[in-house]
Amino acid sequence: MGCGTSSVTDTRSEQVLKAALVIQNWYRGYSTRLKARQRYALNIFQSIEYADEQGQLQLSNFFSFMLENYAHIHEKDPEIVARLFGSTLQDYKDRQDYVAFVDVPNSYNGPRLQFPLTFTDIDLLVDAFKQQQILHARYVLEVLFETKKVLKQMPNFTHVKTSPSKEITICGDLHGKLDDLLLIFYKNGLPSGSNSYIFNGDFVDRGRNSIEILMILFVSFLVYPNDLHLNRGNHEDFMMNLRYGFTKEILCKYKIHGKQILQILEDVYTWLPIGTIIDNEILVIHGGISESTDLNLLHRVERHKMKSVLMPPTPLDGDPDTSVKKKKFNATIVPQEVKTSASHSEQLTKHEWEQVIDILWSDPRGKRGCYPNTSRGGGCYFGPDITSKVLNRYQLKMLIRSHECKPEGYEICHDGKVITIFSASNYYEEGSNRGAYIKLSSGMAPRFFQYQVTRATCLRPLYQRVNAIESSAIRILRERIIARKTDLIHAFQLQDRSKSGKLSMSQWAFSMENTLGLNLPWRSLSSRLVTTDTNGDINYMSSFQDIHIQKPVKEAQSTLIETLYRYRSDLQIIFNVIDSDHSGLISVEEFRSMWKLFNSHYNIHIDDFQIDELAERMDLNKDGSIDFNEFLKAFHVVHKLDKLNKSGSGLA
Repeated sequence: MGCGTSSVTDTRSEQVLKAALVIQNWYRGYSTRLKARQRYALNIFQSIEYADEQGQLQLSNFFSFMLENYAHIHEKDPEIVARLFGSTLQDYKDRQDYVAFVDVPNSYNGPRLQFPLTFTDIDLLVDAFKQQQILHARYVLEVLFETKKVLKQMPNFTHVKTSPSKEITICGDLHGKLDDLLLIFYKNGLPSGSNSYIFNGDFVDRGRNSIEILMILFVSFLVYPNDLHLNRGNHEDFMMNLRYGFTKEILCKYKIHGKQILQILEDVYTWLPIGTIIDNEILVIHGGISESTDLNLLHRVERHKMKSVLMPPTPLDGDPDTSVKKKKFNATIVPQEVKTSASHSEQLTKHEWEQVIDILWSDPRGKRGCYPNTSRGGGCYFGPDITSKVLNRYQLKMLIRSHECKPEGYEICHDGKVITIFSASNYYEEGSNRGAYIKLSSGMAPRFFQYQVTRATCLRPLYQRVNAIESSAIRILRERIIARKTDLIHAFQLQDRSKSGKLSMSQWAFSMENTLGLNLPWRSLSSRLVTTDTNGDINYMSSFQDIHIQKPVKEAQSTLIETLYRYRSDLQIIFNVIDSDHSGLISVEEFRSMWKLFNSHYNIHIDDFQIDELAERMDLNKDGSIDFNEFLKAFHVVHKLDKLNKSGSGLA
């Protein structure tokens, strides 16, 4: 009997083991499919983000074109020229012109700062912002002026020292996500003389609390100028702020004094250091490098002349640096003080501007060499050979940079010589990525700390998080598709020679990529975007099903509506630049003139009479002025299947 019982037990154990293996294999496959869907969703977010940045950089060419062709701009508004291409206007930058006339009423119950600032003011701000209080405009202006005064005394690259007993913490992009900064401070402690930080740019834009982050960082910097270090990112730029939300945030939170705050911020940005060097071994910059990166030149460039990365220098007669040949560079970095005296030019040379662009915008890639950053439209892609070459040239061991969202909050590449650190968790969507920061000290390997902000008491299951991320990604991709509907239909019809209304998968994917240029896995995404027949052919008009662009003017032609929707962000920036007093209004004549320039420069085929008619309809009260912000807001995509999207796509 004993033997029989043992045999039954062995059989059952074997069945249990087989069942466990089947379940394990199924779960592994299920998890792999979920992660693949998550990866595709992140690819969509990142591709569209970079395409937007590419469009933003292309605006720089338009502004140069505008300066050359807008005949009346000098006489009508010289401030536009000064803002885009010249120096900061000192006549309205005097501190007393701002602060002396801004009173803090007794009814104000927010944080009150005491100058000179101390560590108690940092605590005060952090606690107030946790309670969603707004810092009064007078204190904001005071902090900005004090910050500028200290920044002006600093070199382009801050040189810091660590020791085994004194670590330094490096944080990447925060992008207005205050909860991430507060979580970092909760886990790692507030800045102090014994707790040093480097914040590696992109403090602002996208998130809702950019001004709060700036105030905490600037106040901490003023209290601990030797222990908290700030690097400029590509979003510390007033032109980027116009597109990505910070300008709107300021004008919303500070309706009376927002304009003054923005003016001072433009100036403060230009004085932020462009990098940090730790222990003469580790280079910390926001973006990356190129094969021609010259750290000696970058140490002595007059950084405050870099008003915006979107404003390339206009050619100067006799400028020896407008065409610079590649040279051999010295093998050591020579720190030099920045010149602050007036020079013959109020802008950088073209070569200097390109050097700064590279360190703010470039990205590492696995491929060897240095080649144009076609995704972003600015900076370059640099391979492991370029990293080794530049680091060796200046006797450096490592490059720490930010600028790219990474699923785990950080990434190591180029044989451990390049680290990307990104500190804004949930950057694209809740659950899309972790945030991270680095702690390091002399002679020790970097240590990484990850986190993810969540307001839930427990994390949602993976499939729910993936469904939410994927639905959001598909939604914004559909909006991109409908904005190019006319172009896509034309591309589809060129492939559809039999006029059947159908294409093969490869033909559809080719047309999508050739028109949109997003470098996405269209075959894998097709099941979420189009319908197919039993033969696997795609009904290409289903690419536009259940979605359309709302027309603010019913009589407008579809081609015009698509064009205005596609370029609405660019147009909003252009009109905001013209609207130097932030009134939100421009004249009908200015609208016509600027659109015709835009039309010509971007080679858009829209008849002038359509624009004239549109301008007349936009002037609702017939007073000769257009509220362009409200008009452009009226262009939005209507999704008919929102309820179905929310229900998710089912299990993988």
